[in-house]
Amino acid sequence: MEELLKEKWNTILDAIRSEFNITQVSFNQWLRPLIVFTIDGDNVLLLYDDNEGADLGIKYISKRFKKALSAFISEAMDKEYEVSIISPDEAKQYTGKRRELVQQKNLASSTMKNISLNPKYTFENFVVGKNNRFAQTAAFAIAEQPGSSYNPLYIYGGPGLGKTHLVQAIGNYINETRNDLNILYVTSESYTNELIDNLRTTQNATAMAKFREKYRSVDVFMIDDIQFIADKHSTQEEFFHTFNELFQSGKQIIITSDKPPKDLQNLNDRFISRFEMGLMADIGFPDYETRKAIITRKLEECDYELAPEIQEYIAANFKSNVRKIEGALNKLIAYSKLQRKPVTIEIAIEELQNLITPDMPREITPQLVLEVVSEHFNVSVDQLTSKNRYQSVVRPRHIAMYLCKTMTSCSLTAIGKLLGGKDHATISNGAKKIEEEMLIDQELKRQVEAIKKKINPN
Repeated sequence: MEELLKEKWNTILDAIRSEFNITQVSFNQWLRPLIVFTIDGDNVLLLYDDNEGADLGIKYISKRFKKALSAFISEAMDKEYEVSIISPDEAKQYTGKRRELVQQKNLASSTMKNISLNPKYTFENFVVGKNNRFAQTAAFAIAEQPGSSYNPLYIYGGPGLGKTHLVQAIGNYINETRNDLNILYVTSESYTNELIDNLRTTQNATAMAKFREKYRSVDVFMIDDIQFIADKHSTQEEFFHTFNELFQSGKQIIITSDKPPKDLQNLNDRFISRFEMGLMADIGFPDYETRKAIITRKLEECDYELAPEIQEYIAANFKSNVRKIEGALNKLIAYSKLQRKPVTIEIAIEELQNLITPDMPREITPQLVLEVVSEHFNVSVDQLTSKNRYQSVVRPRHIAMYLCKTMTSCSLTAIGKLLGGKDHATISNGAKKIEEEMLIDQELKRQVEAIKKKINPN
């Protein structure tokens, strides 16, 4: 039976791809690595043949395709089968048919080590677009090797753009792949409230000691919405010492905020320098294509269908953040279920008109500058941040340095990190070169002014 299933395997995978209308990219990413490992009684063991991506792959397939795999295998083999998906490490420990599979994962890994983490926030369901690609890439790099680079990671952007999702995705990924690390996620408001409660506990002399031990003994510390402590002196003082101890011990620190450090009012200057010595990544407003992808993903999660024209209407009119897109979808889905009728474009327009707000001016960030310069010169962002020395890349890179320096509030050090780890002197020299050349080169000046208008049309 096992050999027969192996013969039919490619046909089964093709049938699933056709049935679920899976793109070639998704198929190659998730289903192609699956191979038939063995049949153990009524259980088919499928090996996810990818050491690097096994954990994410198995989790994703189990959620999305496990039932389909069982059904299609059963139909092809004319017998009912259950499906188990195993990693290469688990396959090495498999000792034979009808014996238990030896799990190498620690029992603690099946229980969240940090109950504040929402298991729904993963890298798999984080929709990546131009507005957040750099932040997502940095976050995933940290999740794979926490504490080794990019410390601290400071992610900033407006409300509802995915900062919390991305930060918790880091925590969930580490929680699944590194049983040896202690992870702690907290909002700055919760951190402040807990600190205040401990300061009030005068009867227990060890209250503050326990508080400090809790926050200073972790391997990965994630604090959300740091702007909340900007005007709280006691909280800032305590957090400053916690930050220093963790950083000096090589522990990973991840921070989110609604603004870059320099724009946070009433925040002690010593924080600004510490935040900026790491990696700063902004998340901007999602573009139309990203909004469409978000809508598609949310509809898949809700197992609900909307006509393409309705999806396009939502994508075109809800531009400011992901939460508003989700709110629009939830309202239409609730309407359909309560009224027991499908949503038409006319109904969508009527129901959503009060939720649509005028266009908001976009924040000018280094990431936005890179994207506009990249588009203007038809070079990739990766080329701009690389060490490529071709003139076709060097000139746009220098222009990007000049615009980042003159149009944003970021430090030269932070701009340098975004541009591939260049030091502040390189950024300063590149910007100065463009500034001097514009005095004698009118064509360059017109070109730079045109890019400025693309960045800030107002």
